[in-house]
Amino acid sequence: MLFVTSNSGKFREAKEILGDVEQAELDLEEPRGSLEHIAMHKALEASKRFEAPLFVEDSGLFIDALKGFPGSLSSIVHSKIGLEGIISLMKGKEDRSAHFKSVIAYVDGDGIKLFSGAVKGVISEEIRGTGGFAYDPIFIPQGYEKTFAEDQALKTKLSHRYYSLMALKSYLQATR
Repeated sequence: MLFVTSNSGKFREAKEILGDVEQAELDLEEPRGSLEHIAMHKALEASKRFEAPLFVEDSGLFIDALKGFPGSLSSIVHSKIGLEGIISLMKGKEDRSAHFKSVIAYVDGDGIKLFSGAVKGVISEEIRGTGGFAYDPIFIPQGYEKTFAEDQALKTKLSHRYYSLMALKSYLQATR
């Protein structure tokens, strides 16, 4: 099975959970829309180039005080304003609640299926930790005090991607 991604961090997480998966890098257009729309579009485009079962994953950070921003634009926003920009936008905000969401679109001979996962938490007041990638240094999962970047083991067992990958894994085990 192929995981179509250029993100080595995402691939590492998927390999850890799914085991027998190969990374395929492919430059795919990313349309605007919901995570579900983006994942489905990219998976269907990738399936035109590969004959093997494959999946793509799209995820986003949704911050309540910013009305869900950056959401499905998380990757673009991260590349433009970075963690410092998000911390700046959150300055003076009492409500720091947020959630990460992950959507996997899996394509095989039977069509396309979606699997999702989410984790609630808060945005830290400062960048903390050196592990992980993207928004991990500013996201503290609900019920914990460390960011995902400060505790990779915590991320491994609680992340939004963990839940969507586990849903995919359960599906694959049930249908094989």
